[in-house]
Amino acid sequence: MSRVAESGVEVDPHQVIRKPLVTEKGAFLSEALNSYSFEVHPLATKTDIKLAVEKLFSVRVEAVRTQTRVGKPRRHKFFAGRTRNWKKAIVKLHADDRIAFF
Repeated sequence: MSRVAESGVEVDPHQVIRKPLVTEKGAFLSEALNSYSFEVHPLATKTDIKLAVEKLFSVRVEAVRTQTRVGKPRRHKFFAGRTRNWKKAIVKLHADDRIAFF
């Protein structure tokens, strides 16, 4: 059982994959290495992410790498705060598969 679903609630793939990350580095990875970046639920495991991407985009996933990104300190006038922590997943697809975001 995944950590996201430990509470007994079945999770939808849309809850695991929050949004695709469309950046210059991500565009290079998608063209050169057939890898795509996503912001994912912080408790999602690599298996959860793999199953969600395969179901949502109808592709074959070869590997998943994850990173937990720590929030940065930010200020607004006199108040100091931090941006939120978030989890990033880099998903490598089979050589024959592609995802078109646009």
